[in-house]
Amino acid sequence: MQARPMTDEPLDLDMHRGMAAQKATDLRRALAEVESNARNLRERQAHFESQLLSVPAASWPDAAAKARYALYAAGLSPEEDFARLAGAG
Repeated sequence: MQARPMTDEPLDLDMHRGMAAQKATDLRRALAEVESNARNLRERQAHFESQLLSVPAASWPDAAAKARYALYAAGLSPEEDFARLAGAG
């Protein structure tokens, strides 16, 4: 058996494993990416909501938009007609 010369090129270890192991690795990588994206989205949403709630509404349309988002974020459907408020004043 003859030894291979050293190179700076990385060895793709996935090519030396079976298909089931490769698929399992791909699924773990995809799941980790989805979890990371979900975590980033939650962080961005929390930042947005803190900014939204820290600044008072400048007009009725702004107040209606904030109320509509607050109800949406809480998972509730608005029973009030916010379109009327958004058009007022």
